[in-house]
Amino acid sequence: MASAPAPAHISRDALIGRWGVASFHAEKDRKRTEAEARAQCRQPYVIARGNGEGVMMHVADDPKLYELRLKAGAGGKTYLGFEAPAGDPQDRELLSVKPKEIVARFVDPDAHARYGTFIYSRCG
Repeated sequence: MASAPAPAHISRDALIGRWGVASFHAEKDRKRTEAEARAQCRQPYVIARGNGEGVMMHVADDPKLYELRLKAGAGGKTYLGFEAPAGDPQDRELLSVKPKEIVARFVDPDAHARYGTFIYSRCG
């Protein structure tokens, strides 16, 4: 299975670090969720450098860490996932990546319905 190239505008180093994480299902809840994510820094989620070109993170419904890599998709979209084409059902779509905040959602509609849209707020 061919994998997509890495996006030019986001490096894996932008993802590595300690993050407070929260999620929302309705856009009206986004601001509250951003504050909740910042509050989670007392128990941060750590995104570490992988052995290859990726980062170590969990996937939907699995407690094990996996190495996931950045992938450039059609229409300028950016994905994070396994070695597979960009936009694979197991991928996360990175909706926005800023120095202090990442917004992401699972591509799989069922996983997205259960988990919502994630806000990762950089700790420290």
